[in-house]
Amino acid sequence: MSAKIIDGKALAAQVKQEAAQQVEELKAQGVTPCLAVILVGEDPASQVYVRGKINDCAQCGMESRNIRLPETTTQKELLAQVSALAQDPAVHGILVQLPLPAQIDEKAVIDAIPPEKDVDGFSPVNVGRMQIGEPCYLPCTPAGCIRMIESTGTDITGKHAVVIGRSNIVGKPAAMLLLAKNATVTICHSRTQNLKEICASADILVAAVGREGFVTGDMVKPGAVVIDVGINRGADGKLHGDVDFAAACEKASWITPVPGGVGPMTRAMLMLNTVEAARRTLKK
Repeated sequence: MSAKIIDGKALAAQVKQEAAQQVEELKAQGVTPCLAVILVGEDPASQVYVRGKINDCAQCGMESRNIRLPETTTQKELLAQVSALAQDPAVHGILVQLPLPAQIDEKAVIDAIPPEKDVDGFSPVNVGRMQIGEPCYLPCTPAGCIRMIESTGTDITGKHAVVIGRSNIVGKPAAMLLLAKNATVTICHSRTQNLKEICASADILVAAVGREGFVTGDMVKPGAVVIDVGINRGADGKLHGDVDFAAACEKASWITPVPGGVGPMTRAMLMLNTVEAARRTLKK
């Protein structure tokens, strides 16, 4: 068996086209969706991510605000910036690029973003709504994973889905979204016993542990759909996933590449969330 590749770039382009069409509809009603992105410091990876998000906004016909703050910014100064954007009716989505410098409490900053402008889906209010199945902004990476699985034609209902990793950003919400799609979900982590056997029973395997090549070929069930969320800089200087791609390809039916898989979809789902945030202002 040779797995088919889930092309994240192509799927993201489709999603952004959806967003662009919705932007045109909103503009016709006098609303131009706007995403404000705050970057604190000069982290090279964060700069790349922010540039990508700003470019995505332009591709979708949305406005963006790129707010750069120095590494020495205090928590009080950052919270003041968030507060100003929260009160600005022209801004529909607020994103603070993580990680933040050591002097700033990330939780305090996330909590300061109003739930209606929390297009990253990290706010405790949106997390709570997701848990109980109420309308909310879904976290972008897990939502992108679901779109990728569904793009293969896989019916998630009744499947055994295994998520490796329990982070608040990917692992936990991915498990909740799979559960909402009627999968039977197992969450694995560093303390899990019989990890290999559990993973090898998965119809859908989501790897989000941040360790290069962690998922080996013998952990993949023949015919499984494998979603690799990991982005690890290898000794060769290249990006690698959490999955041994070559070995997994021999057993999986579908698999995401790294790079070019989950990453582009994360940003595309952010565009959809921002458009939805703008649409909701029409209902007030």
